[in-house]
Amino acid sequence: MNPKESPILIVDDEATNVRLLQKMLSNMGYKNVISTQDPTQVLPLHQEYNFDLILLDINMPVLDGYGVMDQLNEATNHKLPPILVLTAQHTQTFRQRALDSGARDYVTKPFDAGELLSRVRNLLDVQMSHKYMLHQNEILEQKIQERIQIISDTRLHIVRCLGRAAEYRDEDTGFHIIRMSKISMVLAKASGMDMRQCDLILNAAPMHDLGKIGIPDHILLKPGKLEPHEWAIMQSHAKIGADILEGDDSDLMIMAREIALTHHEKWNGKGYPNGLQGDDIPLVGQICALADVFDALVSTRPYKKAWPLDKALALIKSESGQHFNPKLIDFFLQNLPEIIDIKDTYAEPGS
Repeated sequence: MNPKESPILIVDDEATNVRLLQKMLSNMGYKNVISTQDPTQVLPLHQEYNFDLILLDINMPVLDGYGVMDQLNEATNHKLPPILVLTAQHTQTFRQRALDSGARDYVTKPFDAGELLSRVRNLLDVQMSHKYMLHQNEILEQKIQERIQIISDTRLHIVRCLGRAAEYRDEDTGFHIIRMSKISMVLAKASGMDMRQCDLILNAAPMHDLGKIGIPDHILLKPGKLEPHEWAIMQSHAKIGADILEGDDSDLMIMAREIALTHHEKWNGKGYPNGLQGDDIPLVGQICALADVFDALVSTRPYKKAWPLDKALALIKSESGQHFNPKLIDFFLQNLPEIIDIKDTYAEPGS
């Protein structure tokens, strides 16, 4: 932020003028002065050095000062570096055109050295203040992004802990939520969701059964068939989970609530808790339902042994158009090798 080290460009087709300006600036301690007598070189030079000030002659062959400013305006989206115009033209029309083209200041030839140097100093001081404010804004933005990341990471950690807390109620380990969430991500990607949505479902799916923490053990862990009144209590876990997740307006928690509430709905309308049918069921709920059922089938539970893969796949296929969206079944089968790899990679310890 030292003005004396700022890159300065002198543009004048007269070599005498260039040498004079170089000497004046050098005597005042400016250390980074570059010059050219070819106005067509201004743009490439600025792209290389990003000048803090340009001393620009107006009357030059091939490309005059106005043309130079037009090029810079186009290349920088009208974010010109400070330009001090030097010209022998004294009329108001020329001065006004220069200022309208983007020049910050205007000095007529022959110029007074003291006045010129004062204007150079003032323009550089303003430029340094501008760059300082930009730098501070960048620092502030970086700190804001770091804080947002910390909050996001903390939220994700809480989400995963909640998912594990629910899973440990009826599972020996928390590997089910890992497999189920990763399979959900595969299906989300196959369904055309963008990477942000896929990442959201990966992190929201672990909370699908959060409501199970509100189900009594004698029902949740019962090895045999549930009685009708017990089944009604078990079904309430979808609403309990959604209620627990209510009140946070982040995209992650909104999706997690939607999944918790709808992952037991069925394509034919015979699911719970609201009997939604077809595309009235949110896609994320449809996806997590399929991922959850498949993993439940091929996993050991307190009330059943793990099914062989061929038997589980046969059931999944038979539920096309009944429990599951037929299109999702197609996506599931098209991505079966990846899904099986997830199943095997995150298998229960000792299985």
